[in-house]
Amino acid sequence: MTVAEASVHLLSRIAAAPISWGVCEVPDWGFQLAPERVLGEMRDLGVVATEFGPEGFLPSGPIDKAETLAAAGLKAVGGFVPIVLHDAGNDPVPAIEAELDSFLAAGATRLVLSADTGQVGYDSRPTLSEQEWDTLLANLDRLVQTAAARGVVASIHPHVGTMIESSHDVERVLNGSQIGLCLDTGHLLIGGTDPVELARDNATRISHVHLKDVRRALAEKVQRKELTYTDAVRQGLYTPLGTGDIDIRAIVTFLEGAGYAGYYVLEQDTILTENPAEGQGPLADVRTSIDFIAGLATP
Repeated sequence: MTVAEASVHLLSRIAAAPISWGVCEVPDWGFQLAPERVLGEMRDLGVVATEFGPEGFLPSGPIDKAETLAAAGLKAVGGFVPIVLHDAGNDPVPAIEAELDSFLAAGATRLVLSADTGQVGYDSRPTLSEQEWDTLLANLDRLVQTAAARGVVASIHPHVGTMIESSHDVERVLNGSQIGLCLDTGHLLIGGTDPVELARDNATRISHVHLKDVRRALAEKVQRKELTYTDAVRQGLYTPLGTGDIDIRAIVTFLEGAGYAGYYVLEQDTILTENPAEGQGPLADVRTSIDFIAGLATP
C-alpha cells in the first residue's frame, strides 16, 4: 500500500458516536439532541459511519434502526451495550441475542460490551468477590461465542464506573478471558492504564477503538475521588483530539503499523445544558477531532 492509499484507508475508517453530541444513556445527562440533528451533522462533517448510541436514540425495531441510518447516509459500526455480567443469577445471553438482531439488520459488526454495575450512572461501583469475577469472565467468553455465531466481533470496554475500570481490572480480563478490547483511550487513562502502553503490549487483543483526548488534571481528580465522573465531564474532562494530554498520534500510528483495520470512533463525551443554535454546539469540537485525524493521514 502506498502512502497515499494508506491515507485514504485511514480516513475511510473514521466513525462518530452520539455521545459526542451529548446523547447518553444516563438519566438527566443534560439536554438530549434529536437524532435527526445529530445524524445530519455527522453526515455534514463527512463522517461515513456511527455507533448506534443509547437505547431510545434510534428506533427500537432492527429494520427501522437500519433504515434510519441508511436515510442519513451513514454505515452502522455497532453499539455500546452496558450489561450486568457478574451476577450468576442473570444470564446476559438472551439480551445480547436480541441486541444482535439490530446489528445484523444494519450490517454492524462490532458489539462493544460494558460490564455494568447494576447501579445508575458512572460515579461509583461495588467491589466484586472472586466468585463474581469468575462469573464475569465466563460470561465474557460466552458472549464472544454468541456474537461470533452471528458474524459479530465482541469486545469489552473498560469504562469509569463499571466493573472493569482500573488497570488491575483490565489485566484480569486479558489474563482470564478470550475477549478482545475496545481501546477507549480516555477511560483507560482515567482508570489508571496508559493507553499507549496497552496498545503496544496488547495489539493483537484490540478489536475496536474509541479515540478520546483528556485533560489529565481533571482525570486525576476523578482518580482521587475529589470529583465525580459526571462533574468532571461537565467541567470539560474530554477535549477535541490533539488538544488534551493523551498521545493520540502515537496510538494511531502504532495501531496502523500493527495492522489494525477497524474503525476509529471519535468520542468527546459532553453534557449539554441547552439546545445549541444550528451550526453551533458539539459540531465544532467534532470537526476539530476529524481535522486532527485527517492530519495524521496526510502523506
